[in-house]
Amino acid sequence: MDREKGLKELYAWPVEEEMIPFYFCTDDLTGIESMDQCRHTLEQHNWNIEAAVQDRLNEQEGVPSVFNPPPSRPLQVNTADHRIYSYVVSRPQPRALNDAKRELRFLLVYLHGDDHQDSDEFCRNTLCAPEVISLINTRMLFWACSTNKPEGYRVSQALRENTYPFLAMIMLKDRRMTVVGRLEGLIQPDDLINQLTFIMDANQTYLVSERLEREERNQTQVLRQQQDEAYLASLRADQEKERKKREERERKRRKEEEVQQQKLAEERRRRNLQEEKERKLECLPPEPSPDDPESVKIIFKLPNDSRVERRFHFSQSLTVIHDFLFSLKESPEKFQIEANFPRRVLPCIPSEEWPNPPTLQEAGLSHTEVLFVQDLTDE
Repeated sequence: MDREKGLKELYAWPVEEEMIPFYFCTDDLTGIESMDQCRHTLEQHNWNIEAAVQDRLNEQEGVPSVFNPPPSRPLQVNTADHRIYSYVVSRPQPRALNDAKRELRFLLVYLHGDDHQDSDEFCRNTLCAPEVISLINTRMLFWACSTNKPEGYRVSQALRENTYPFLAMIMLKDRRMTVVGRLEGLIQPDDLINQLTFIMDANQTYLVSERLEREERNQTQVLRQQQDEAYLASLRADQEKERKKREERERKRRKEEEVQQQKLAEERRRRNLQEEKERKLECLPPEPSPDDPESVKIIFKLPNDSRVERRFHFSQSLTVIHDFLFSLKESPEKFQIEANFPRRVLPCIPSEEWPNPPTLQEAGLSHTEVLFVQDLTDE
């Protein structure tokens, strides 16, 4: 009565969540004075103060705590089979269920009651019998745990066993992990083998059906995957064709644009050339009269075999000759002027050797000359 009264009084207080550890510590029922220990205990119970108080009271009355069970003898399964040993020692129960579901195998669960009078005999004489071990190794998966362990306690709460030793056969049935057989109490090896065999034979059709359905689902999935891969391959091929078409269109566009740019550049060049010819023509000095004794009559033979004649003054630079020829429509864009006797190229354009081209007189030209125009445009 005092215990129930204390709990009722405790829960009647309106407390904030951060105040729970304080009330839990100062409650006369728990006897815990350390705030850190109170917080740790509440965290173990997911901050469920009622469950924490109840577990603390159970400990005070000598009932083992779910979170702090007393030391117990380890479960001994005398078998060299690593598969069984690994489930017993290290693998949690959800892992065993997942393995049984994935592999479509029976899962035998053994809950060990440490304090039950038949547990030791069952482990020594039945569970560790060679024929039992052989059956477990070849036809099922095996998971075992003491109910004094947190994992074993949770499984015990789910399976609701009545006595020990306790065995449950679990399998995938109708798409759910289902208990299809329960064995409780001490049982001999032959009887255990017979009952396990009967349970497996009675439920084998479910596993076979599930295997067929899974195989069909896998085949459907493989077929769908193959169809998806074929679709993706076709899509990639179409995308590659489209990419190549775009690249080809882009290449043609760039080519046309390049041709157009070249045409425009050529037009600009010709226009600039014509403007330059006109400027040279406008800058030419007047042609001397035929009776001027200081004049030179020059006949030019052009590359197209045509002839052009003009008079120049002896005192004029050879550059004037070049400008006159350059202004002619029929003259090449780039050329040099040659004399025959002696054969030489006249330095009409400033160069490193002739920074200032000589005059006609300095070049040794006579009153009448025939000069040849050599086309250098393609050089």
